[in-house]
Amino acid sequence: MSGRLSSDSSSSTPTPSRAPSPTPFSRHSSSPSETETDSPLLGLGRYTSLREGRWNWRNLGSSSLRRRKRDGRKWRAFKGGLRRIVRHPLFPRQPLTIIIALLMFTVFAISLTLALLYILNPDKEALPWRAYCTITPTTSVPPHYRTALPYPYINPLPKVMPPSFPPDDLDALPPAGLFLAVFSMDSSLERRMLIRTTWAAHPRSRNGAGEGDDGMGTSRTLVRFVLGQPRKGWERRIQTEMEMYNDIIILPCPENMNSGKSHAYFTWAASNAWVPPVYFNTTHPVPEFSYSDQHAPAPRLAPHDPYLAWKDSASGHPRAWVRPDYVAKVDDDAFVMLAELEARMRLELYAIGQRPYGMPYTSTPSEYLRVEMPKVESQTGPPDDTLASTMVEQEMQRDESANDPLVYWGYLVKEKFMAGELYGLSWSLVDWVSKDPGVKALTKGAEDKQTARWMTLHPRAGEIRWSSDHCWIYDHPRSGTVYSHGFLFPSEVSRVKKPVLAYLDKVSRNSSTGAISLSNPATGTSSMLLSWAHSSVSTFGTRYQQPLQEMDLAHSVEALVEGSDMSKLQEGISMDIERAWRNREGRVTRYENKRVGGTVVVHFIKKHMWFLETALAFLESDNFSEAELEGLDADEDKLNVGLSSVWTDNSVFKQTNASAAL
Repeated sequence: MSGRLSSDSSSSTPTPSRAPSPTPFSRHSSSPSETETDSPLLGLGRYTSLREGRWNWRNLGSSSLRRRKRDGRKWRAFKGGLRRIVRHPLFPRQPLTIIIALLMFTVFAISLTLALLYILNPDKEALPWRAYCTITPTTSVPPHYRTALPYPYINPLPKVMPPSFPPDDLDALPPAGLFLAVFSMDSSLERRMLIRTTWAAHPRSRNGAGEGDDGMGTSRTLVRFVLGQPRKGWERRIQTEMEMYNDIIILPCPENMNSGKSHAYFTWAASNAWVPPVYFNTTHPVPEFSYSDQHAPAPRLAPHDPYLAWKDSASGHPRAWVRPDYVAKVDDDAFVMLAELEARMRLELYAIGQRPYGMPYTSTPSEYLRVEMPKVESQTGPPDDTLASTMVEQEMQRDESANDPLVYWGYLVKEKFMAGELYGLSWSLVDWVSKDPGVKALTKGAEDKQTARWMTLHPRAGEIRWSSDHCWIYDHPRSGTVYSHGFLFPSEVSRVKKPVLAYLDKVSRNSSTGAISLSNPATGTSSMLLSWAHSSVSTFGTRYQQPLQEMDLAHSVEALVEGSDMSKLQEGISMDIERAWRNREGRVTRYENKRVGGTVVVHFIKKHMWFLETALAFLESDNFSEAELEGLDADEDKLNVGLSSVWTDNSVFKQTNASAAL
């Protein structure tokens, strides 16, 4: 006791002899030792005061508490708003009113969707295809290197009209090597079979119209089907099909449309695409490009490969194959006339600069060729021979590739990109696409638009020829799209040109610039736009209906031909269907006695029946109609009568002379 008292004598506050025992539920602690005591009842590490407990609780779960409070506030607000809506006097409660309200909401949603589709749809009016066929764009500079004009538009009338297609010396030029890939899927076996048995192998697709050229023009044109990795249930079927036809390429990527399949195809083609060489002599020599010396052994052929390639393979000593001049892709819902496609790409192969083949041009050296060899010198000694020789080799390779054609061919959509149904790249562009790192970063997205973006990244983008054909690439007449009209032939285009050229000539003489904007009503062309978009077969935005209900297959196919008498028939109007059939044009007349010059691609063929109709119209039509045959017979009879009369007159003349001699 004395020791305890002496130790606490300095404190003025008396200290109790024994501290009170804290109750288990006490919120206050009397000493530090007591605050550190664990409580099995409260489950807390220590007893704390009310203020400290609140502070510690906020620190432990402040963020989760705020989140729960915020979520709870939102949920209560949502329930309150929903409760007010349900309790509103106008809210439907009876079954009939509920059904009416749902119908009204459905109508509103559909109307809003259609309005947005119309507003966002860039193709609201049919395009003036008649004007496009009158002055067909041939070769042009890239869109970002030319003056922008309102779309749709007609370019100013050129002072020198381009030569009519095809030129007279087309078949004197060596054929172009074309590797054409049909983008397909593992489940599209029926469509692949239709293509194999129609435009990929048919003589009228490969040879052209009339007598054709015996397939010499397409002797270097190959058709292959390109697929992504097939699904698990289709692997065996695809493997069997590959063994049977040997015309399927499997890319090392999943099947897709806009997630890199096109870039994977061009990358594959840069290493594995080969076409047959030129098997015959031509008037013009075969051109030499930087890739002309690359060869590979002739591979196993597909059934629809060119006849001359099969003939060379049967000789026992097939010639080596070479790199293609063009690598192209086409969708499997398109119908292609191979002779027409090859003829147009052949002319682009021999075009120079920005001028189409056959046009006068002024050759100017490329900026790419003007790059001077830099001087390589060491700061302390003579030039580095190794580095200098490497740069010389690079410069030689650059000069060799500088003469290669740079062509981007297709249907140019609104001066931005070539439509994805069919477009092709010359070999140098394909090789560059497969190697450029900037291109590899732009592989996902709309594949046709991405390809156009690749062309803008090329180091010689200003020299790439964007060759477009707006007349002979169109959609199937039954599709009803903005690019749709009847099956088109050169004879109808010749009839279309007359009124359009007359109008363009009149307006261009009254215009200071010579440019004719189709979208400007002040020039009086708004009404002409409708007439230039008119089709005797289809109407934009309207589902196709054949002219007469009772028509057999041959008559219904003829009714799909643009400008034909069968397409002008109407229900309820007296017109002899048999007379319209007899007056149709034969194949020779439609092609104006030429081998090529007509439709290249019919796109948007979504049904197999549409595909067969297209095949009948372009591959199985008669060379002469009944009326034309009767006219030929009549002309032959007249010729025979004339020859017999001449023979009779000559006989009488000889007899008269003989009598006079006697």
